[in-house]
Amino acid sequence: MKKYLYAVVCCCGLIFGLNAQAVQAPEKYEVSADDVRETLEYLASDELEGRDSGSPGIEKAAQYIEQVFAAHGVKPYFTSYRDTLENFKEPAYNIVGYVEGNDPELKDEFIIIGGHYDHIGIQDTGEGDDVIANGANDNASGTTGVLELAKYFGDTRTNRRSLLFVLFSAEEKGLLGSRHLARKLRADKFNLYTMVNLEMIGVPMQADYTAYITGYEDTNMADKMNAYAGKNLIGFLPKAKEFQLFKRSDNYPFFLEFDVPAQTVCTFDFTNFEHYHKVGDEAGLMDIEHMTSFISDMIPILEKMANADSEEITFVNK
Repeated sequence: MKKYLYAVVCCCGLIFGLNAQAVQAPEKYEVSADDVRETLEYLASDELEGRDSGSPGIEKAAQYIEQVFAAHGVKPYFTSYRDTLENFKEPAYNIVGYVEGNDPELKDEFIIIGGHYDHIGIQDTGEGDDVIANGANDNASGTTGVLELAKYFGDTRTNRRSLLFVLFSAEEKGLLGSRHLARKLRADKFNLYTMVNLEMIGVPMQADYTAYITGYEDTNMADKMNAYAGKNLIGFLPKAKEFQLFKRSDNYPFFLEFDVPAQTVCTFDFTNFEHYHKVGDEAGLMDIEHMTSFISDMIPILEKMANADSEEITFVNK
């Protein structure tokens, strides 16, 4: 109940004539660990059969995401929440929600907060009788993070810039959902400031920072995120550069189409989780306390990113 008190106060303030630009964030917003667990466990449940793109299981996930958006005032950006992929043979949808900025000028600039909600579905072979690749870490964890962030901004509306919350389909098929949407938005002359993608945030790293960012050396995003957080939250992972992870997640199409900083934050470091693309990627292995803490830390980061007077996230090597 406490975490929604601010939304009520905010709405009452607007009713009594306060300027929307003057809305202040709550001093400390606490993401609910129970909410994180509930969302993660549902998305990674056997009922959703591994959320393969175009499957009945991912349809259930899509409906769940739509319900969360609607319950927290996150509006469809298009005529509905569903953005139908034109580059995939089966019916598949990105789910796209929108929280308009409260600044008359800055609301025309957008930040995309995204993550893919698909996984690889039912496998031909598994472990014993288990053939469902539930995809808890990859990427029910990132999807959960996006939904918690959408709930926060949908409830509080503290963002001066507009926010687009996107859950991508067909990432596992070759970034098809993000490629489709990036091209579509570019053709519509979408004014993209930056894009932040959440990928595999379900288990903690053994490092002096909480998460790493892809494309670390190319922009100042990590430095600005740490400054916004007031601590060393985001770091550099050499393997991310070695394996060119910048080009292997849903941030990359937005970099290609818009030539703006578009990066992925992740806590999977190749040593801390053994079940990548295996049926063992189960909800019970996720560290809910870690996830809840990290999502909570991302709230002030994105809030300050959305509310800065100028576009502070920039390239450094261009």
